[in-house]
Amino acid sequence: MNAPVNLNHAEIAATTPLDKLDVSDPALFRDDVWHPYFARLRREAPVHYCRESMFGPYWSITTYKDIVQAELLHKVFSSESSLGGISIRDRPKDLRLPMFIAMDPPQHDEQRKAVQPIVAPGNLAKLEHLIRERACRILDSLPRNETFNWVDRVSIELTVQMLATLFDFPQEDRRKLSYWSDCATALPMPGGLIENEQQREAVFAEMLQYFLGLWNARVNAEPGNDLISMLAHAPATRHMSPREFMGNLVLLIVGGNDTTRNSISGGVLFLNQNPEEYAKLRADPALVESMVPEIIRYQTPIAHMRRTAIADVEFGGQTIREGDKVVMWYISGNRDETAIEEPDRFIIDRKRPRQHLSFGFGIHRCVGNRLAEMQLKILWEEILKRFERIEMVGPEKRVYSTFIHGITELPVRIPG
Repeated sequence: MNAPVNLNHAEIAATTPLDKLDVSDPALFRDDVWHPYFARLRREAPVHYCRESMFGPYWSITTYKDIVQAELLHKVFSSESSLGGISIRDRPKDLRLPMFIAMDPPQHDEQRKAVQPIVAPGNLAKLEHLIRERACRILDSLPRNETFNWVDRVSIELTVQMLATLFDFPQEDRRKLSYWSDCATALPMPGGLIENEQQREAVFAEMLQYFLGLWNARVNAEPGNDLISMLAHAPATRHMSPREFMGNLVLLIVGGNDTTRNSISGGVLFLNQNPEEYAKLRADPALVESMVPEIIRYQTPIAHMRRTAIADVEFGGQTIREGDKVVMWYISGNRDETAIEEPDRFIIDRKRPRQHLSFGFGIHRCVGNRLAEMQLKILWEEILKRFERIEMVGPEKRVYSTFIHGITELPVRIPG
């Protein structure tokens, strides 16, 4: 099945004057109608300037090749939080959060190194048994012949249990982690999860308070094998300011939760949209191996990453000025026909399934990519042992966001 395209949106995308095309509208992602807009930019203006949007003026980089190139130019395209950080949306200057993904070398490299041991091969091997045990428990608790929300019962549950383990965080409070993650990425709006920046800061303060208790217990103890101990004992992070600690917490919570959560939901959605692929998987469960990176590509849980130009630069035939906002649209690069064969099709036995941009590229490539893949792989191995199929029984609901490409509701039923 090809990507869903609302005919009206195909027409709007084709007839809007190129200089008025704005791909940053969160409604495009909530309604899953973004495809034709990005297809046109890739074709006609792969490096495109939008003068007016709800996020101000910005450049879009939409092809696979150009995104890879932009990722490598980290000396020109900065991630620094003080310049705006990694999201198209600017937070007020006094509320910007330093975190290692929103830093440039050498500070970025030093802080990233502090947490890298958590995903070293030896540690991943230790976590494998635990993930399988939990996946089995979660799947065995699911009702048969009854509608339930897959996102809540499986996607969130498996990822927050894992995240609590990585932080050595009390499992009984694990749902705080998904709440903090949702609050960190929500667009402020009346009646929304976050109504304004002051409310978000209050949530961050509550999160910081909780984690300071864990930090204080570990900073003078023997180094443990958890993220808080690693941050507390590494020279590059041991003396962080509270605000920097808060920023790195937000990064690790969102990075460890949102991406895996939305890929777990996306897999069920895509297999239901593509029954021939589901049949292929049931006939050959070993295809889980290539299906997992294909799910991650097709979902693209982080729709974009933003940079700020720190000098004038010629890029893709355009002059990008110092101070300009530059947005690399991973969601578009992952559907680039010139880099990926039949990119709008979900193909579980794709020949080169790891050729995607969902984890970024270059120095900022996702530190937990192998852990995310392992969770998905184990979950699908266990699903196939138990259930003939998981049926969607209603439309999915998606996140109103330009940054997190997520699913909030996926009503399913497991025939019993």
